[in-house]
Amino acid sequence: MVKKKVGIIFGGKSAEHEVSLQSAKNIVEAIDKGKYDVVLIGIDKEGKWHLNDQSSYLLHEENPKLIQLNKSNDTVAIIPGERDNQLIHASNAIQIDQLDAVFPIVHGTLGEDGSLQGMLRLANIPFVGSSVLGSSVCMDKDIAKRLLKAAGINVAKGLVYSKAKKQQISYSYAVEQLSTPIFIKPANQGSSVGVSKVTTEEEFYKGIEEAFQYDHKVILEENIIGREIECSVLGNAAPKASLLGEILPQSEFYSYESKYIDEKGAELAIPADVPKETTERVQEVAIRAFEALACEGLARVDFFITEDEEIYVNEVNTLPGFTKISMYPKLWEVSGLPYKELIHTLIELAIERHEQDNQLKSTKWD
Repeated sequence: MVKKKVGIIFGGKSAEHEVSLQSAKNIVEAIDKGKYDVVLIGIDKEGKWHLNDQSSYLLHEENPKLIQLNKSNDTVAIIPGERDNQLIHASNAIQIDQLDAVFPIVHGTLGEDGSLQGMLRLANIPFVGSSVLGSSVCMDKDIAKRLLKAAGINVAKGLVYSKAKKQQISYSYAVEQLSTPIFIKPANQGSSVGVSKVTTEEEFYKGIEEAFQYDHKVILEENIIGREIECSVLGNAAPKASLLGEILPQSEFYSYESKYIDEKGAELAIPADVPKETTERVQEVAIRAFEALACEGLARVDFFITEDEEIYVNEVNTLPGFTKISMYPKLWEVSGLPYKELIHTLIELAIERHEQDNQLKSTKWD
């Protein structure tokens, strides 16, 4: 069997750089080496692309707080418009063997917001995950929740402000509309980066300043009291939903540290202790949300379930973490799809979509 050459792109300029390094490490360790040759492309915090060797691409790889990209001297670039050998050495423009697919595990800004996906589309390379529209829509919590509401899916009540309207933000009005506590979030960030849970006026305005450090738009949301439930979705035209998992935070809320750094920051109940009827309802809503937001390949859909069994979608993440404590792969494992097979399925879905895209007419004169 001829092995496929798969590029794993990781790192990036976002606040989630270190999480991406952890995700890449797990994927490299789990991918079926009998089916795939791996090409490692690490993006440093300045945005340079490095061709890395598997034996030395990470520093302090066992410590989530100290993990770093080991920058190589061999920088690379992607050439849009080419049909073959789009990857080249930046120093001499010598072509690198054709990639059959890319797994772009770059979390956050410039990784899961459609930017990287657009580049890969221009380069005519199949890639894992949602395309440009689904990626950008899900990255913007404001736009995503507007579309979810239009699809008849419950989301938290909220207020949205751009930086230009910052002076209009009022603690008293926010409390009148949303009560307390209030969650303050950058609209375009993931993994709880820049998120605050506030109960006082002082905390409120401090949280506003924090959120605006990460985006030009912030969301203020009501606090929904309920169980934090997550569901993994997999597929293109006919997506499937996994069993459910429950987050049991050991702190005020499920923070960035709890998700990716502190293994004791939250307990994960996998599968969640949820009645079969409720599980099926959540799975159905997860697929509806996946389709409403133009997702493809994979997504993790995060929910709140209240005491009276009301289901709210909190967020849809198109490139969820693949760290050793990440929910997305764990949920598929308990659903009967081992980590290695999950990665294989994701790559096959990427190639399938790419082939379908290439069958579309690009000009009326063809």
